[in-house]
Amino acid sequence: MTERYPGKAAVVRQSGGPFVIEDVSIAAPDADEVLVRVVATGMCHTDMVARDQDYPVPLPAVLGHEGAGVVERVGSAVTTVAPGDHVVLTYASCGKCDICEGGRPFLCRNFYPMNFGGSRLDGKMAIEGRGGALHDHFFGQSSFATYAIAAERNVVKVRKDVPLDLLGPLGCGVQTGAGAVLNTFGNVTGRAVGIFGSGAVGLSAVMAARAAGASLIIAVDTKPNRLSLAHELGATHTINGTKEDTVDAIQRITEGKGLDFALEATANPGLLKQAIASLGIGGFCGIVGAPAMGVEGCFDWNGLMVPGQTIKGIIEGESVPHDFIPRLIDMHLQGRFPFDKLIKFYDLEHINEAAADSERGVTLKPIIRLSSGA
Repeated sequence: MTERYPGKAAVVRQSGGPFVIEDVSIAAPDADEVLVRVVATGMCHTDMVARDQDYPVPLPAVLGHEGAGVVERVGSAVTTVAPGDHVVLTYASCGKCDICEGGRPFLCRNFYPMNFGGSRLDGKMAIEGRGGALHDHFFGQSSFATYAIAAERNVVKVRKDVPLDLLGPLGCGVQTGAGAVLNTFGNVTGRAVGIFGSGAVGLSAVMAARAAGASLIIAVDTKPNRLSLAHELGATHTINGTKEDTVDAIQRITEGKGLDFALEATANPGLLKQAIASLGIGGFCGIVGAPAMGVEGCFDWNGLMVPGQTIKGIIEGESVPHDFIPRLIDMHLQGRFPFDKLIKFYDLEHINEAAADSERGVTLKPIIRLSSGA
Protein backbone atom coordinates (compact mmCIF):
# COMPACT_ATOMS: atom_id res chain seq x y z
CA MET A 1 0.00 0.00 0.00
CA THR A 2 1.30 3.46 -0.89
CA GLU A 3 2.64 5.43 2.08
CA ARG A 4 0.56 8.51 2.91
CA TYR A 5 1.03 11.61 5.05
CA PRO A 6 -1.94 12.92 7.07
CA GLY A 7 -2.70 16.61 7.43
CA LYS A 8 -5.18 19.42 6.91
CA ALA A 9 -6.22 21.23 3.72
CA ALA A 10 -8.57 24.01 2.65
CA VAL A 11 -10.91 22.36 0.15
CA VAL A 12 -13.23 24.07 -2.32
CA ARG A 13 -16.13 21.78 -3.16
CA GLN A 14 -18.42 24.10 -5.10
CA SER A 15 -18.19 27.18 -7.27
CA GLY A 16 -17.84 30.27 -5.12
CA GLY A 17 -16.42 28.48 -2.10
CA PRO A 18 -16.11 28.61 0.82
CA PHE A 19 -12.75 27.08 1.69
CA VAL A 20 -13.51 24.21 4.08
CA ILE A 21 -10.78 22.89 6.40
CA GLU A 22 -10.73 19.11 6.16
CA ASP A 23 -8.60 16.15 7.20
CA VAL A 24 -6.71 14.83 4.18
CA SER A 25 -3.77 12.63 3.34
CA ILE A 26 -1.18 12.95 0.59
CA ALA A 27 0.79 10.23 -1.17
CA ALA A 28 4.56 9.95 -1.13
CA PRO A 29 6.31 11.67 -4.07
CA ASP A 30 6.90 10.02 -7.42
CA ALA A 31 10.49 9.68 -8.69
CA ASP A 32 10.71 13.28 -10.01
CA GLU A 33 8.67 14.86 -7.22
CA VAL A 34 9.25 16.52 -3.87
CA LEU A 35 7.10 16.34 -0.74
CA VAL A 36 7.11 19.71 1.03
CA ARG A 37 5.85 20.50 4.51
CA VAL A 38 4.16 23.81 3.87
CA VAL A 39 5.08 26.59 6.28
CA ALA A 40 3.00 29.34 4.67
CA THR A 41 1.21 30.08 1.42
CA GLY A 42 0.38 33.38 -0.20
CA MET A 43 -3.16 33.93 -1.40
CA CYS A 44 -3.42 35.24 -4.95
CA HIS A 45 -6.27 36.56 -7.10
CA THR A 46 -5.94 33.43 -9.24
CA ASP A 47 -6.97 31.30 -6.25
CA MET A 48 -10.28 33.18 -6.21
CA VAL A 49 -10.58 32.96 -10.01
CA ALA A 50 -10.32 29.16 -9.69
CA ARG A 51 -12.61 29.02 -6.63
CA ASP A 52 -15.29 30.96 -8.52
CA GLN A 53 -14.77 28.88 -11.69
CA ASP A 54 -13.82 31.84 -13.88
CA TYR A 55 -11.08 29.40 -14.80
CA PRO A 56 -12.64 25.93 -14.99
CA VAL A 57 -10.43 24.09 -12.51
CA PRO A 58 -12.17 20.80 -11.64
CA LEU A 59 -13.74 20.57 -8.17
CA PRO A 60 -13.51 19.50 -5.40
CA ALA A 61 -9.98 20.86 -5.24
CA VAL A 62 -7.18 22.00 -2.99
CA LEU A 63 -5.95 25.34 -4.31
CA GLY A 64 -3.01 27.49 -3.18
CA HIS A 65 -0.04 28.27 -5.41
CA GLU A 66 2.39 30.51 -3.51
CA GLY A 67 3.76 27.91 -1.13
CA ALA A 68 6.94 28.03 0.91
CA GLY A 69 8.14 25.23 3.13
CA VAL A 70 10.67 22.61 4.11
CA VAL A 71 11.49 19.58 1.99
CA GLU A 72 10.24 16.46 3.78
CA ARG A 73 11.05 13.79 1.22
CA VAL A 74 12.33 13.56 -2.35
CA GLY A 75 11.75 11.07 -5.16
CA SER A 76 14.49 8.76 -6.34
CA ALA A 77 15.38 10.90 -9.37
CA VAL A 78 15.55 14.26 -7.56
CA THR A 79 19.05 15.76 -7.27
CA THR A 80 18.66 19.54 -6.72
CA VAL A 81 17.01 19.56 -3.27
CA ALA A 82 17.20 17.37 -0.18
CA PRO A 83 15.20 16.90 3.04
CA GLY A 84 15.57 19.94 5.29
CA ASP A 85 16.04 22.44 2.45
CA HIS A 86 13.97 25.61 2.49
CA VAL A 87 12.05 26.04 -0.75
CA VAL A 88 9.59 28.27 -2.56
CA LEU A 89 7.03 26.59 -4.82
CA THR A 90 6.26 28.20 -8.15
CA TYR A 91 4.42 27.45 -11.39
CA ALA A 92 4.72 24.10 -13.15
CA SER A 93 6.28 23.49 -16.58
CA CYS A 94 7.09 20.28 -18.42
CA GLY A 95 10.75 20.96 -19.30
CA LYS A 96 10.40 18.78 -22.39
CA CYS A 97 8.57 20.85 -25.02
CA ASP A 98 10.38 23.07 -27.50
CA ILE A 99 9.33 26.20 -25.59
CA CYS A 100 10.75 24.98 -22.28
CA GLU A 101 13.91 23.77 -23.98
CA GLY A 102 14.23 27.26 -25.50
CA GLY A 103 14.40 28.80 -22.01
CA ARG A 104 10.81 30.06 -21.69
CA PRO A 105 9.09 27.72 -19.21
CA PHE A 106 6.45 30.38 -18.49
CA LEU A 107 5.09 29.67 -22.00
CA CYS A 108 5.28 25.88 -21.69
CA ARG A 109 3.03 24.10 -24.19
CA ASN A 110 1.61 22.12 -21.26
CA PHE A 111 1.16 25.17 -19.01
CA TYR A 112 -2.63 25.04 -18.72
CA PRO A 113 -3.09 21.34 -17.96
CA MET A 114 -0.12 21.31 -15.56
CA ASN A 115 -1.28 24.36 -13.61
CA PHE A 116 -5.08 24.26 -13.90
CA GLY A 117 -5.87 20.64 -14.81
CA GLY A 118 -6.40 19.44 -11.23
CA SER A 119 -4.03 16.47 -11.40
CA ARG A 120 -0.73 15.24 -12.76
CA LEU A 121 -0.60 15.10 -16.55
CA ASP A 122 -1.40 11.38 -16.37
CA GLY A 123 -4.60 12.16 -14.45
CA LYS A 124 -3.40 10.85 -11.08
CA MET A 125 -4.09 12.83 -7.91
CA ALA A 126 -2.05 12.69 -4.71
CA ILE A 127 -4.49 14.10 -2.14
CA GLU A 128 -7.39 12.16 -0.65
CA GLY A 129 -10.07 13.55 1.63
CA ARG A 130 -13.70 13.09 2.50
CA GLY A 131 -15.27 11.07 -0.29
CA GLY A 132 -12.05 10.09 -2.03
CA ALA A 133 -9.54 11.82 -4.30
CA LEU A 134 -9.35 15.61 -4.39
CA HIS A 135 -8.19 17.55 -7.43
CA ASP A 136 -4.72 18.85 -6.73
CA HIS A 137 -1.46 19.90 -8.43
CA PHE A 138 -2.89 23.43 -8.74
CA PHE A 139 0.06 25.32 -10.21
CA GLY A 140 1.92 22.09 -9.62
CA GLN A 141 1.52 22.27 -5.81
CA SER A 142 -1.93 22.83 -4.17
CA SER A 143 -0.31 24.44 -1.15
CA PHE A 144 -3.35 25.35 0.96
CA ALA A 145 -2.46 22.20 2.86
CA THR A 146 -0.10 20.77 5.46
CA TYR A 147 1.88 19.03 2.72
CA ALA A 148 2.28 19.71 -0.99
CA ILE A 149 3.59 17.54 -3.80
CA ALA A 150 5.56 19.42 -6.46
CA ALA A 151 7.82 18.43 -9.32
CA GLU A 152 11.53 19.09 -8.94
CA ARG A 153 11.21 21.72 -11.69
CA ASN A 154 8.90 23.98 -9.71
CA VAL A 155 10.70 23.72 -6.36
CA VAL A 156 13.18 26.56 -5.82
CA LYS A 157 15.79 26.16 -3.07
CA VAL A 158 16.27 29.39 -1.10
CA ARG A 159 18.66 30.66 1.55
CA LYS A 160 17.82 29.98 5.19
CA ASP A 161 18.57 33.42 6.64
CA VAL A 162 15.21 34.87 5.54
CA PRO A 163 11.90 34.10 7.34
CA LEU A 164 10.44 31.26 5.29
CA ASP A 165 6.83 32.25 5.97
CA LEU A 166 7.47 35.51 4.10
CA LEU A 167 8.65 34.02 0.82
CA GLY A 168 5.69 32.20 -0.74
CA PRO A 169 4.34 35.17 -2.77
CA LEU A 170 7.62 35.29 -4.67
CA GLY A 171 6.43 32.13 -6.43
CA CYS A 172 3.63 33.86 -8.33
CA GLY A 173 2.13 37.30 -7.61
CA VAL A 174 5.27 39.14 -6.62
CA GLN A 175 7.42 37.61 -9.34
CA THR A 176 4.67 38.43 -11.86
CA GLY A 177 4.70 42.15 -11.11
CA ALA A 178 8.43 42.48 -10.59
CA GLY A 179 9.27 40.24 -13.53
CA ALA A 180 7.05 42.21 -15.91
CA VAL A 181 9.29 45.20 -15.27
CA LEU A 182 12.69 43.56 -14.85
CA ASN A 183 12.34 40.77 -17.42
CA THR A 184 9.76 41.83 -20.00
CA PHE A 185 10.15 45.61 -20.07
CA GLY A 186 13.92 45.35 -19.83
CA ASN A 187 15.82 48.61 -19.40
CA VAL A 188 13.49 51.12 -17.74
CA THR A 189 16.26 53.41 -16.48
CA GLY A 190 15.23 57.02 -17.05
CA ARG A 191 11.89 55.94 -18.60
CA ALA A 192 8.24 56.61 -17.74
CA VAL A 193 6.37 53.60 -16.32
CA GLY A 194 2.66 53.48 -15.50
CA ILE A 195 1.19 50.78 -13.25
CA PHE A 196 -2.57 50.37 -13.60
CA GLY A 197 -3.77 48.72 -10.39
CA SER A 198 -1.96 48.99 -7.06
CA GLY A 199 -2.62 45.58 -5.60
CA ALA A 200 0.16 43.15 -4.74
CA VAL A 201 1.15 42.57 -8.37
CA GLY A 202 1.06 46.26 -9.27
CA LEU A 203 3.00 47.33 -6.20
CA SER A 204 5.61 44.65 -6.89
CA ALA A 205 6.00 46.32 -10.28
CA VAL A 206 6.33 49.72 -8.60
CA MET A 207 9.14 48.44 -6.38
CA ALA A 208 10.90 46.84 -9.33
CA ALA A 209 10.63 50.02 -11.42
CA ARG A 210 12.13 52.02 -8.58
CA ALA A 211 14.96 49.51 -8.12
CA ALA A 212 15.65 49.60 -11.86
CA GLY A 213 15.88 53.39 -12.02
CA ALA A 214 12.71 54.49 -13.82
CA SER A 215 12.45 58.29 -13.78
CA LEU A 216 8.65 58.45 -13.64
CA ILE A 217 6.62 55.77 -11.87
CA ILE A 218 2.91 56.48 -12.01
CA ALA A 219 0.59 54.30 -9.93
CA VAL A 220 -3.13 54.23 -10.74
CA ASP A 221 -5.87 52.96 -8.42
CA THR A 222 -9.12 54.00 -6.76
CA LYS A 223 -8.20 53.23 -3.14
CA PRO A 224 -6.34 55.99 -1.25
CA ASN A 225 -4.57 53.52 1.08
CA ARG A 226 -3.09 51.65 -1.89
CA LEU A 227 -1.98 54.88 -3.56
CA SER A 228 -0.35 56.04 -0.33
CA LEU A 229 1.59 52.79 -0.10
CA ALA A 230 2.52 53.04 -3.79
CA HIS A 231 4.11 56.42 -3.07
CA GLU A 232 5.96 54.97 -0.08
CA LEU A 233 7.28 52.10 -2.21
CA GLY A 234 8.61 54.31 -4.98
CA ALA A 235 5.86 55.80 -7.13
CA THR A 236 6.76 59.34 -8.14
CA HIS A 237 3.10 60.13 -8.91
CA THR A 238 -0.25 58.59 -8.03
CA ILE A 239 -3.61 58.93 -9.76
CA ASN A 240 -6.97 58.21 -8.19
CA GLY A 241 -9.12 57.17 -11.13
CA THR A 242 -12.33 58.24 -9.38
CA LYS A 243 -11.12 61.82 -8.98
CA GLU A 244 -9.42 62.68 -12.28
CA ASP A 245 -9.16 61.49 -15.85
CA THR A 246 -6.31 59.00 -15.84
CA VAL A 247 -5.19 59.48 -19.45
CA ASP A 248 -5.24 63.28 -19.17
CA ALA A 249 -3.31 63.14 -15.89
CA ILE A 250 -0.62 60.92 -17.42
CA GLN A 251 -0.26 63.23 -20.41
CA ARG A 252 0.20 66.14 -17.99
CA ILE A 253 2.77 64.31 -15.87
CA THR A 254 4.75 63.14 -18.92
CA GLU A 255 4.53 66.58 -20.59
CA GLY A 256 2.55 65.13 -23.48
CA LYS A 257 5.02 62.35 -24.29
CA GLY A 258 3.01 59.49 -22.79
CA LEU A 259 4.31 56.37 -21.13
CA ASP A 260 7.22 54.28 -22.32
CA PHE A 261 5.80 51.29 -20.46
CA ALA A 262 2.38 50.50 -19.00
CA LEU A 263 1.34 47.47 -16.95
CA GLU A 264 -2.33 46.52 -16.62
CA ALA A 265 -2.72 44.52 -13.40
CA THR A 266 -6.48 44.61 -12.72
CA ALA A 267 -8.13 42.47 -15.43
CA ASN A 268 -10.44 45.45 -16.08
CA PRO A 269 -11.06 46.02 -19.83
CA GLY A 270 -11.75 49.72 -19.27
CA LEU A 271 -8.46 50.20 -17.47
CA LEU A 272 -6.62 48.29 -20.18
CA LYS A 273 -8.03 50.73 -22.72
CA GLN A 274 -6.75 53.62 -20.59
CA ALA A 275 -3.33 52.01 -20.26
CA ILE A 276 -2.99 51.67 -24.03
CA ALA A 277 -4.27 55.22 -24.60
CA SER A 278 -1.62 56.50 -22.17
CA LEU A 279 1.31 55.15 -24.21
CA GLY A 280 3.69 57.38 -26.08
CA ILE A 281 5.38 56.74 -29.41
CA GLY A 282 6.80 53.22 -29.44
CA GLY A 283 5.18 52.54 -26.05
CA PHE A 284 4.74 49.04 -24.64
CA CYS A 285 1.75 47.76 -22.65
CA GLY A 286 2.01 44.53 -20.69
CA ILE A 287 -1.07 42.64 -19.49
CA VAL A 288 -0.94 40.54 -16.32
CA GLY A 289 -4.50 40.81 -14.96
CA ALA A 290 -6.48 37.55 -15.15
CA PRO A 291 -10.18 38.03 -16.05
CA ALA A 292 -12.76 35.32 -16.60
CA MET A 293 -12.36 33.26 -19.74
CA GLY A 294 -13.68 34.99 -22.85
CA VAL A 295 -13.34 38.60 -21.63
CA GLU A 296 -12.28 40.87 -24.49
CA GLY A 297 -10.50 44.21 -24.54
CA CYS A 298 -10.52 46.94 -27.17
CA PHE A 299 -8.18 49.64 -28.47
CA ASP A 300 -7.93 52.28 -31.17
CA TRP A 301 -6.47 50.32 -34.09
CA ASN A 302 -4.70 53.22 -35.80
CA GLY A 303 -3.87 54.75 -32.45
CA LEU A 304 -1.82 51.64 -31.74
CA MET A 305 -0.41 51.02 -35.22
CA VAL A 306 0.71 54.49 -36.30
CA PRO A 307 2.85 55.27 -33.22
CA GLY A 308 4.29 51.74 -33.30
CA GLN A 309 2.98 50.60 -29.93
CA THR A 310 2.98 47.05 -28.53
CA ILE A 311 0.54 45.07 -26.38
CA LYS A 312 1.82 41.85 -24.84
CA GLY A 313 0.43 39.25 -22.48
CA ILE A 314 2.86 38.44 -19.67
CA ILE A 315 2.77 35.17 -17.73
CA GLU A 316 4.55 34.84 -14.37
CA GLY A 317 6.68 37.89 -15.10
CA GLU A 318 8.44 35.86 -17.80
CA SER A 319 10.65 34.60 -15.02
CA VAL A 320 12.83 31.53 -14.83
CA PRO A 321 12.09 30.96 -11.13
CA HIS A 322 15.32 29.20 -10.13
CA ASP A 323 17.20 32.36 -11.14
CA PHE A 324 14.65 35.08 -10.48
CA ILE A 325 13.30 34.17 -7.04
CA PRO A 326 16.76 34.13 -5.38
CA ARG A 327 17.44 37.46 -7.13
CA LEU A 328 14.32 38.99 -5.57
CA ILE A 329 15.33 37.67 -2.15
CA ASP A 330 18.75 39.28 -2.50
CA MET A 331 17.13 42.58 -3.53
CA HIS A 332 14.88 42.37 -0.48
CA LEU A 333 17.83 41.82 1.86
CA GLN A 334 19.57 44.81 0.25
CA GLY A 335 16.54 46.98 1.08
CA ARG A 336 15.67 47.53 -2.57
CA PHE A 337 12.54 45.36 -2.70
CA PRO A 338 10.51 45.67 0.55
CA PHE A 339 7.68 43.35 -0.45
CA ASP A 340 7.06 42.52 3.21
CA LYS A 341 5.11 45.79 3.42
CA LEU A 342 2.33 44.19 1.36
CA ILE A 343 1.76 41.25 3.70
CA LYS A 344 -0.68 40.30 6.45
CA PHE A 345 -0.59 36.83 8.05
CA TYR A 346 -3.60 34.61 8.73
CA ASP A 347 -3.93 31.15 10.27
CA LEU A 348 -5.39 28.39 8.10
CA GLU A 349 -8.64 28.51 10.10
CA HIS A 350 -9.11 32.10 8.94
CA ILE A 351 -8.54 31.49 5.23
CA ASN A 352 -12.02 32.70 4.27
CA GLU A 353 -11.42 35.93 6.19
CA ALA A 354 -8.15 36.32 4.27
CA ALA A 355 -9.97 35.83 0.96
CA ALA A 356 -12.64 38.37 1.90
CA ASP A 357 -10.07 40.92 3.07
CA SER A 358 -8.15 40.48 -0.18
CA GLU A 359 -11.24 40.91 -2.36
CA ARG A 360 -12.29 44.04 -0.44
CA GLY A 361 -8.81 45.52 -0.75
CA VAL A 362 -8.28 45.50 3.02
CA THR A 363 -5.22 43.24 2.68
CA LEU A 364 -2.89 43.44 -0.30
CA LYS A 365 -1.18 40.07 0.09
CA PRO A 366 -2.58 37.59 2.61
CA ILE A 367 -0.27 34.78 3.68
CA ILE A 368 -1.78 31.68 5.25
CA ARG A 369 0.44 30.14 7.94
CA LEU A 370 0.36 26.36 8.30
CA SER A 371 3.41 25.36 10.38
CA SER A 372 6.69 26.65 11.78
CA GLY A 373 9.76 27.16 9.61
CA ALA A 374 11.97 24.94 11.73
